[in-house]
Amino acid sequence: MNSGTETSNGNGSGSGAPAERERKHEALRTALTALIDDGLAPHEALPSERDLMQRYSVSRMTVRRAVERLTQEGRVYRVQGAGTFVADPATISKSLHLTSFSEDIRSRRMVPDSRLLLLERTEADLDCARDLFLAPGSPVVHLERLRTADGEPMCLENAWLPETLVPGLVDQGEPHSLYGWLERAGAAPETADQTIRATVVGPREAGLLEVPPQFPALLVERVTRDIRGRAVERAVSLYRADRYDYRLTISRERRR
Repeated sequence: MNSGTETSNGNGSGSGAPAERERKHEALRTALTALIDDGLAPHEALPSERDLMQRYSVSRMTVRRAVERLTQEGRVYRVQGAGTFVADPATISKSLHLTSFSEDIRSRRMVPDSRLLLLERTEADLDCARDLFLAPGSPVVHLERLRTADGEPMCLENAWLPETLVPGLVDQGEPHSLYGWLERAGAAPETADQTIRATVVGPREAGLLEVPPQFPALLVERVTRDIRGRAVERAVSLYRADRYDYRLTISRERRR
């Protein structure tokens, strides 16, 4: 990367217009991504902050912004007092944006796929009725799919949708994109409430996910809503805990 010399003030912030600073952040992020892809092994340390400043002639703030972007993308992780290290691509890290499973996996440069286990019309039980704001017994569509990344089992996913939103889905068969189907129905997913809990897999789930019984897993429950606030999907997903994690960037609320 040849970004030229970037000056910095006393607190490390780069000077210049916001657009120019953003260009330098993105250029450094691209350079660091290439550095990782061209030979840094998983869990190998990135050059220090000072080394990156000198190597690419950028400010401390630019380095921190670029590294933060890579952290959010799951390419690197930080260890307090030790530095920044290359993340293991075998672990799929999900950022907290509303995305489908396929979008998550493609963002990790892996190939998503799924195997349809069940697609049926059924009646909403109490949990489904509560989450989808339906009367118990209302017609819903239930899908169960085994989701994979690069051919390896990753997640067992069950989803329920109001049949009024997806008429014809059962007759058509497994959709190429469930979110795409909802978008065409005028119910594009917009927000979601999500709960994540630690659990272990039972015998059936273990066989499908190709892990031993009682293997650690993440149980993810999600209720998705469209832009009008309608509940359009209830999903319960069981992820292999050895291959999937959630990473958050949080900040402390400033007191006035």
